[in-house]
Amino acid sequence: MNEQSMQFETAIKRLEEIVKLMEQGSASLDDSLKLFEEGTALIKQCSKQLDDAELKVVRLMKGADGNPVEGPLTDDAGE
Repeated sequence: MNEQSMQFETAIKRLEEIVKLMEQGSASLDDSLKLFEEGTALIKQCSKQLDDAELKVVRLMKGADGNPVEGPLTDDAGE
């Protein structure tokens, strides 16, 4: 697993923690606002990483004419 995907997984885990904390409703208003700000920043970061990954896949899947080529989804692990 590369560093970027580990950062993505870490961000998702933190987002899950933030959601749980906010759902509990026990945080003060100031703490809730800080959690909300942190959560929105993490969402932005994760969204960018997903967009970057999608662009990379599209680049890898281009045909000889430069247009994207759709191929079947396969499971390389053989599962």
